[in-house]
Amino acid sequence: MKVNYLMPTRIIMGENCLSANRKLLAGLGKKGMIMTGPKSAKTNGSLDDTVRALSENGQAYALFDRVMNNPTDICVFEAARSIKAGGCDFVIALGGGSPMDAAKAAAVLALNDISKEELFGLKFTGALPLAAVPTTAGTGSETTPYSVLVDTTGPDGKSPREGGPAKRSFGSPSTFPRFAFLDARYMRTLGRDLTVHTAIDALSHAVEGMLTLRADRLSDALAAEALALLGACYEGLLNFPAVPGEFPTEIREKLLLASCIAGMVISQSGTAAPHSMGYHFTLNWGTDHGRANGLLMKPFLRWCREKEGASPVKPRIPALCAALGMELEEFFGILEKLLGKRERAAPAELEAWSAQKMKNAANTYLQPDQGEILRIFREAVG
Repeated sequence: MKVNYLMPTRIIMGENCLSANRKLLAGLGKKGMIMTGPKSAKTNGSLDDTVRALSENGQAYALFDRVMNNPTDICVFEAARSIKAGGCDFVIALGGGSPMDAAKAAAVLALNDISKEELFGLKFTGALPLAAVPTTAGTGSETTPYSVLVDTTGPDGKSPREGGPAKRSFGSPSTFPRFAFLDARYMRTLGRDLTVHTAIDALSHAVEGMLTLRADRLSDALAAEALALLGACYEGLLNFPAVPGEFPTEIREKLLLASCIAGMVISQSGTAAPHSMGYHFTLNWGTDHGRANGLLMKPFLRWCREKEGASPVKPRIPALCAALGMELEEFFGILEKLLGKRERAAPAELEAWSAQKMKNAANTYLQPDQGEILRIFREAVG
């Protein structure tokens, strides 16, 4: 039995937890760069709470509110320049996975004079201290070291990337957030689609985390807890109210904790093939990341179950079903209702995607070949 687990992030959860624990921020530095998107943090209360906490601590701050969905290499280099120009010595990320992932990259670039390739190649030493305040429940980026970015430029950092944009990632112990502040109040205005799609993202982390080569007893135990919490939310998600504010706070809290724990899972185990496959939906169609993972989950798990029957590899689907608390077909029924009508694709498009290298496929306990990846793509969409 082997376990090698690092989780240096201190997690604080509860209503008004950022304000109540603002003194923790005082140890991060004298001036913070708040990184977020252009709108949500200003309307959900997280920006006001962060500014108030820093001000009450006597800390200065600057604001970078230009992080887009699926942040680019250009964005994080711009943010790093702003951090250095503003004399900031720590970073606070407010938002979903995009601001948190961008903040990790900017925290590295602000401390290291390196190129983009050196960033992705982990050719750096350390990062500025980072605190994370998630305002969606899905990515779990507040408890992972990973930063996922859209690589848009060539080696010169200016001309378009050959072959078009691609999703790339990196992560090191220095890019774990120091603190994660979990407050479900910031999610009360989230609509049905964003709530469901981010919940499916957390679900995919827990499910895929049990099906990787790096999974172990500890990550599986965490995955089981995340899946139990998510299982208690299915009915609420399926009956999402017309007014987002009427969605029960206790369900929001369970989703937030499940997302956080599922992030802890993949910080150890990594993710499996569907994550890399789903990037094609996101880059080419603009599909939400969580939804993309959900579209692939059913055909991927069916393929795993079928492959296990003809493979000497120790079966993992039975343990997954035990963690889900149901058999796969029942789970698929819930998933189909959450996803609704599926997208459609041209056969040639799927064939082109399946021919490209899938980074996370190498971490999957059963590794699909190109033909099997194409089959999963075909079953995922019409």
